[in-house]
Amino acid sequence: MPPHCGNIGPCWPSAFPGAEDDVAPGLLPPESEHPATTGTRITKADAARASALALRRTATLLFLRLLLIHTMHCSRSPAGQPPTRLSRHFGGSDGYGAYSYQMLLALLRQYIQPYRRPVAVLMVLQLISTLASLYLPTVNAAIIDEGVAKGDTTTIVRLGLVMLSVTGLQVLCAVGAIYFGSRTGMGFGRDLRAAIFDHVTTFSERETARFGAPTLLTRSTNDVRQIQYLVQITGTVLVTAPIMCVGGIVMAIHQEAALTWLLLVSVPIMGVTNYWIMSHMLPLFRSMQGLIDGINRVLRDQLSGVRVVRAFARERFERERFARANTALSNTALTAGNWQALMLPVTTLTVNVSSVALIWFGGLRIDRGQMQVGSLTAFLAYFTQILMAVLMATMTLVVLPRASVCADRITEVLSTHAEVNNPQSPKFPPGGITGVVRLDGATFTYPGADRPVLQEISLTAFPGTTTAIVGSTGSGKSTLVSLICRLYDVTGGAVLVDGIDVREYHTERLWSAIGLVPQRGYLFSGTIADNLRYGAAPGQVVTDEEMWDALRVADADGFVRAHDDGLRMRVAQGGINFSGGQRLRLAIARAVIRRPTIYLFDDAFAALDVHTDARVRASLREISCGATVIIVTQRISIAAQADQVIVIDDGRLVGSGTHESLLTDCTTYAEFADSQSMSTGVGGTP
Repeated sequence: MPPHCGNIGPCWPSAFPGAEDDVAPGLLPPESEHPATTGTRITKADAARASALALRRTATLLFLRLLLIHTMHCSRSPAGQPPTRLSRHFGGSDGYGAYSYQMLLALLRQYIQPYRRPVAVLMVLQLISTLASLYLPTVNAAIIDEGVAKGDTTTIVRLGLVMLSVTGLQVLCAVGAIYFGSRTGMGFGRDLRAAIFDHVTTFSERETARFGAPTLLTRSTNDVRQIQYLVQITGTVLVTAPIMCVGGIVMAIHQEAALTWLLLVSVPIMGVTNYWIMSHMLPLFRSMQGLIDGINRVLRDQLSGVRVVRAFARERFERERFARANTALSNTALTAGNWQALMLPVTTLTVNVSSVALIWFGGLRIDRGQMQVGSLTAFLAYFTQILMAVLMATMTLVVLPRASVCADRITEVLSTHAEVNNPQSPKFPPGGITGVVRLDGATFTYPGADRPVLQEISLTAFPGTTTAIVGSTGSGKSTLVSLICRLYDVTGGAVLVDGIDVREYHTERLWSAIGLVPQRGYLFSGTIADNLRYGAAPGQVVTDEEMWDALRVADADGFVRAHDDGLRMRVAQGGINFSGGQRLRLAIARAVIRRPTIYLFDDAFAALDVHTDARVRASLREISCGATVIIVTQRISIAAQADQVIVIDDGRLVGSGTHESLLTDCTTYAEFADSQSMSTGVGGTP
């Protein structure tokens, strides 16, 4: 049997996927080359010949093993490309590294709890597999010394069967350990991603703007994947490496204590050199994180604004912009890859030099009759196991700093509390929300702004009436609507619905009474029916008849019926397969389908032509006769038909009343109407 059989077999599949510890056939010398000594003591000539054969075989196996390690290492990181995640230097001089490790341990403790039993089974299987791997060289040494050297075929067969049984047990335990490790890692990643997603959906506009979509996507995917990989590799490599290292040292001392001084030289050399290499790699990984977020941001901007890019013929500029971000990332990755490429040659050199030294000094002891060939092959096997355990542990330490920083980034998201949250004791009107909206000195300032965007706004909108909010661009009209539906909380004053501050409502119950149509009618990928059901109130079951009725109100039933699929018509992401007007009409239908008590239209009619606008508003008046309707608009023709018009200028309320009264009493509104060539008598539908 080969002397290295089972040395590191069960450990490598997780660290180097696809690697196996098979020995190529034909490496064993033929029977005629085995020493045929039958005495109880081996002569010097027989020992020398057996030593030469064993050394030749050992050298061949060692070469093939190192070649296999090199192949697996290259396949894991093609062209020396390092993993594309952030890393921190060990510990960090500013204490940030220690904090990151605490965050990592906290995440692991929290989300590994449901998998305690699989982890326990995994550790038991790894223990059995490693102990079996440690026992194989001893059996192999006994086969050489007791069977081959003495020509005892019975002993060879008996110990060969023992070795085969131990190998089978080792393989079964290794397969089971990898299975449980993979299930634990995948489950951990799934639960952590779900937790991040559930928490991000509670964010208000403020928290979403603080992080930004690119970094939230990166943290929910790549960052989770790094910690998930750490869980998997911990269950295989980090559990096995200490047992393999300690057990290998004990067994090596048991075989030949006189050669253990080589371990005191080889192991520190390998550990120090690999640490030196990684100390240069980790700062590079740290800088790569910002570059990855940057390239994601550039891609998102280009894909979202592809029409603008083409409209202004800026393709060349955007290509150069992406090339700069891509080059910066690739150069940093290449530098880190160059350092990573040094790890394999250094390790190979250390293992080879140590093995040559071991064979040299072991051969001298065999020549003096102080050691047998089997003991040397077993010691060499344990020596290789120890060095490989150190290598695995060292390479695994590369994952730990990356994962700790990713854990810190994820914890930052999970520990961020939304500004808009539910009160401890929510209130609700006894008879339900009727729709009386009142702003009492409402003031709002965006985070980081030097002055409020809205100042001391007071107004009241009653059910059964339509309130139009007009003003110049950037005056704060859309922000006012956001305060009513509590996308933001006021920084001063109050917003009340039916006499209750919106901050005292349970957000879900408040939002279920509001139908919002934003400026940009965003649609989700799926079907038209899926998007309409998205607007249903909690617990509301929407029928096809209700969907068609909502589409009729929004004047969208015509182009939907014209399509063969009808309500099952496919909607691309963002609704890009529809025109701007069609998207807005579908967004109006989505808001209408729940029949809310408060309608909020944030300049939702801007993309509609005057005839479609008139039809939609006429249908809305029919279904919203008892509801509160608030419309942000730039069209005087819409404001003219409202029961109340609110004029906002530079964040302040400068006028309130009917269309006719404001034309006389409000200079800002009169100028606004004059710019659209409207006369005092305008009041009908255009």
